[in-house]
Amino acid sequence: MKSLNSTGLPDAQALYEQLLEAVRGMIKPLPSQQVHLVGIHSGGAWLAEQLQKDLGLASAMGTLNISFYRDDFDRIGLHSQITPSDIGFEVADAHLILVDDVLYTGRTIRAAMNELFDYGRPASIRLVVLVDRGERQLPIQADFSAWTVASPAAGNLVLERAGDGRFSLTLENEAD
Repeated sequence: MKSLNSTGLPDAQALYEQLLEAVRGMIKPLPSQQVHLVGIHSGGAWLAEQLQKDLGLASAMGTLNISFYRDDFDRIGLHSQITPSDIGFEVADAHLILVDDVLYTGRTIRAAMNELFDYGRPASIRLVVLVDRGERQLPIQADFSAWTVASPAAGNLVLERAGDGRFSLTLENEAD
């Protein structure tokens, strides 16, 4: 059983430790120079940065901002601050571990894969997420999720990173 914080959500730092061990196991059989972590802006990028550091990976890490690849771009537009994607390695024939904070409908992951294929055809893409909240609209499944929960449709699970780098989860109403 997951330890819960005062909001009834699990300890995100403990979930991160599970994610770390899962990724360690995923990369072990792969050629290290061909394994790259790719984090989806912003929570997935934070997780990927920490994974890169904790795993001591020498290969380059990438980040994606999938704003322009979303199928609802015309409805939601751009966020006020755009951090461009940064893929500073050859994607073709690489083994990618795509990292995101919360998997919900699957639309963000579809957009991320579309963008990755614009860079080249990877040998493989594995998906790891901190939280899988179910209710998929597309047939996308994580290779590993540290916590699976059906959360209220009216709320968003949000990963936050404190100044000391520690992670926490909050539940926000969509109206917030």
